Amino acid sequence: MAEQKRFIIEVEKAKEATQDTPSRGPAYRSIFAKDGFPAPIQGLDSCWDVFRLSVEKYPNNPMLGTREIVDGKHGKYKWLTYKEVYDMVIKVGNSIRSCGYGEGVKCGIYGANSAEWIMSMEACNAHGLLCVPLYDTLGFGAIEFIISHAEVSIAFAEEKKIPELLKTFPNATKYLKTIVSFGKVTPEQKQEVEKFGLTIYSWSEFLQLGESQSFDLPTKQRSDICTIMYTSGTTGDPKGVLISNESIITLLAGVKRLLESVNEKLVVKDVYLSYLPLAHIFDRVIEETFIWHGASIGFWRGDVKLLIEDLGELKPTIFCAVPRVLDRVYTGLTQKISSGGFLKKTLFNFAFSYKLNNMKKGKKHDAASPLLDKVVFDKVKQGLGGHVRLILSGAAPLSMHVENYLRVVTCSHVLQGYGLTETCAGTFVSLPNELDMLGTVGPPVPNVDACLESVPEMGYDALASTPRGEICVKGDTLFSGYYKREDLTKEVLIDGWFHTGDIGEWQPNGSMKIIDRKKNIFKLSQGEYVAVENLENIFSQVPSIESIWVYGNSFEAFLVAVVTPSKQALEHWAEENGISTDFNSLCEDSRAKSYILEELSKIGKEKKLKGFEFIKAVHLDPVPLDMERDLITPTYKKKRPQLLKYYQTRN
Repeated sequence: MAEQKRFIIEVEKAKEATQDTPSRGPAYRSIFAKDGFPAPIQGLDSCWDVFRLSVEKYPNNPMLGTREIVDGKHGKYKWLTYKEVYDMVIKVGNSIRSCGYGEGVKCGIYGANSAEWIMSMEACNAHGLLCVPLYDTLGFGAIEFIISHAEVSIAFAEEKKIPELLKTFPNATKYLKTIVSFGKVTPEQKQEVEKFGLTIYSWSEFLQLGESQSFDLPTKQRSDICTIMYTSGTTGDPKGVLISNESIITLLAGVKRLLESVNEKLVVKDVYLSYLPLAHIFDRVIEETFIWHGASIGFWRGDVKLLIEDLGELKPTIFCAVPRVLDRVYTGLTQKISSGGFLKKTLFNFAFSYKLNNMKKGKKHDAASPLLDKVVFDKVKQGLGGHVRLILSGAAPLSMHVENYLRVVTCSHVLQGYGLTETCAGTFVSLPNELDMLGTVGPPVPNVDACLESVPEMGYDALASTPRGEICVKGDTLFSGYYKREDLTKEVLIDGWFHTGDIGEWQPNGSMKIIDRKKNIFKLSQGEYVAVENLENIFSQVPSIESIWVYGNSFEAFLVAVVTPSKQALEHWAEENGISTDFNSLCEDSRAKSYILEELSKIGKEKKLKGFEFIKAVHLDPVPLDMERDLITPTYKKKRPQLLKYYQTRN
């Protein structure tokens, strides 16, 4: 058998455990950085330079596209060139400065991705303001928290988000002084805002403010913070991740090196569909990469149901997605095929196995069955617009069967990446045409070092023959700390190594497989974080339950729970509802389960939980969690891995 390819090289020896620190495996970096990381690019010192240099190089390239509305219907994409966007950015910047805001001021941006979002961001980059994306999936009160915590003075917002922004009054008005709508402003909104001594402008009014003025752009340093991105914490408030110009520029150089190393470099003709939130790091760095290459970004219409239609109109070459979107694509395709006639189905299944078999033998996807690609799989390709050559999945793990399926039928590379806001997104990414990287996030990107640290309490050993442990990352892409939370920064940044809280396992080929989460926080398939202990504390307030264990994972979109009901309360409920049976049988009764679910939903609504935090199914166990079954520690902490193992076999 051919020798196993290995895509990493060792750069630091392993460390044995000491009294205070667990053992650490060797540090590795990408084979594409064996002679060192990509050198800093001359003249590229800030995110502003990324845009400015592209405007100089590609002034007439189409940069930002939005679908026009013709006779009430959405028509073609209408494009603004790099130079046209630049001129708008200069205007926005002059208007910001004429309001008295300059370097170091925090500027909020709130709303769906749009050309105005990018223009406002670039205006912040130009004048040294810190861009603070505001987004509402962090839950009730998050917008108000971010404005107050980051001390946001000026906020740009999509027209339909203005009412949400006004809900943060009066508390947020301590800091917020100016609001700019990406569209119009109603007289009522103006009145409401002015009542609190603030100013609000429509987009056109705001652009006029700086018309006759011009301001010099400050000099920007690599170490300057360009954005504060808030991310959901395990418990408690969102954390403001400080991201410097250096982080983003280093990441861009690494991504460029990676794409060139696998013959997939970006070119000016590349097109990207912008629909994943710009408020998150994943989409932000992808768009920065496209801007840096003078490529084009088209915006979606903001509706998931219309996403496929937007794809068809824009015809992107690179498609980034979260597993939830790719799951939809997969379900849509499999349903279409199974509802087709017998002949169609048989042909498709034959083509699928034939192509997959050739790919397993080491053939590249485009050489595995060119004829079948044309005859059978071209329809799938057209469904994504017909031009996609790279599909990148991030934010949560993609199921192996979906990844495998899409690698065969989409006629494009399907790559899975892994990163955090704190590592400036891309940290690991799988490589094109490497079928045995299926189910992994690939090797490190060529601008970071990575290692595993043992987690003895969970039984993970970084020095074992199959190394497992907490993934730690080091490099210039790392964040500069949590804003105003030095304490939290110190917990995760130790000797230059950022501790991700995710448990990984090195594969023989040098790719990383994510297998667990160190803390009791996990993601659901739509990429939402769930702080499970926090939820258990809320649900435990229901009088009819004794204890609850909540479980979810990143392959499912909802939460389930194991509940030990209060014997007295459940028997009382049964009596009232004319159900006469013993406690053990009651726990099996579907009516009892519905009753408990209703009680859990009641408190969920009362505590304003988000939709995905509600429990969708329960198992009732008459026996409380105990040490005899190894389900809890002597201090009554839940042993989550053991709970999963125990209840998985019983359900």
